[in-house]
Amino acid sequence: MAGLAACAGANEPQDLVSNFMPDIFVDRVHKAYEEAGKSRAVLRGVSAKINAGDVVALVGPSGSGKSTLLNLLAGIDVCDAGHIVIGDLDLAAATESARTQFRRRHVGFVFQFFNLLPTLTVEENVLLPVDLDGRLDDAARLRARQLLEAVGLAGRERGFPDALSGGEQQRVAVARALVHRPALVLADEPTGNLDAATGKVVLKLLLDLAAAHKTTVVMVTHSDDVARAAHRVLSLEAGLLRAS
Repeated sequence: MAGLAACAGANEPQDLVSNFMPDIFVDRVHKAYEEAGKSRAVLRGVSAKINAGDVVALVGPSGSGKSTLLNLLAGIDVCDAGHIVIGDLDLAAATESARTQFRRRHVGFVFQFFNLLPTLTVEENVLLPVDLDGRLDDAARLRARQLLEAVGLAGRERGFPDALSGGEQQRVAVARALVHRPALVLADEPTGNLDAATGKVVLKLLLDLAAAHKTTVVMVTHSDDVARAAHRVLSLEAGLLRAS
């Protein structure tokens, strides 16, 4: 699995390098969902500051709100109360259009269940973020191929997701999250479906990206190895966030 240096090094085409490197402020965030006609509080006043370039492991029991917090940080969902401020953008106050534009340009998301589009090839899935943002060019295609090589999928560019194993689909999802050189990478169990060796490659790719370009990485994980590799560990329990 080669290509790590090419993906995280200084020779990256400049049109794919983001100069947006903001701190993140999470201020007294509440979020609840309706279940069977009743409100269930998931986040109960969560606050944190995440510095640009931090690699944060978000841990906690299943159902504690980790994925909910990732969705809020991405602007996929909005909080019921409180604020999430990234750079000059308050996601709680922003319009849906503004959150979408922010996410397309600045956020890479590794979903727990991949969310690959079955009608697109592997390469087309990886290139989707830059395509949606109107930046699909030769530099983006080169980066997609470098990332696929880095995660051990060189030569699989023209295949389709249904021909891949779960672990291979996860690697495609990681490459897709990194292709547009986002300022913020949000990863929901990024190594959960990978064997140990590939998990180490993916984790190193995320860490190298953070180090080379001050990319902020927030990873939901149940892996002790991933948590140990992070700069900080934040634990969600009973809707509250604390440093571990």
